[in-house]
Amino acid sequence: MDELLNKKCKPCEGGTPPLSVEAATGYLSQVGAEWILEGNIEIKRNFKFKNFRGAIDFVNSIADIAENENHHPDIIINYNRVTLKLTTHAIKGLSENDFIVARKIDNLIAKSV
Repeated sequence: MDELLNKKCKPCEGGTPPLSVEAATGYLSQVGAEWILEGNIEIKRNFKFKNFRGAIDFVNSIADIAENENHHPDIIINYNRVTLKLTTHAIKGLSENDFIVARKIDNLIAKSV
């Protein structure tokens, strides 16, 4: 898992092929088990917090990771629940960048426990 943690996202341009199912599955094994591969176009993870403030604080921490990597998740907030979805919009599928950000989010969670 540390390999992804130590990588930096690289810009993806249209025309770059998305990861194959096999490659995405390989990367999925390098992030936390809570991440789910959906339709081979995105990975998703749900989080639950004590309250709304906890959810917002978490989202603010995720924003720092996303800005540092210049790769941004789709974020859904429902009171104390947060759903993150990662995909590479420019290629309409998954890239290594999605798994780099997922791993860095996993690391953030591990540090806060």
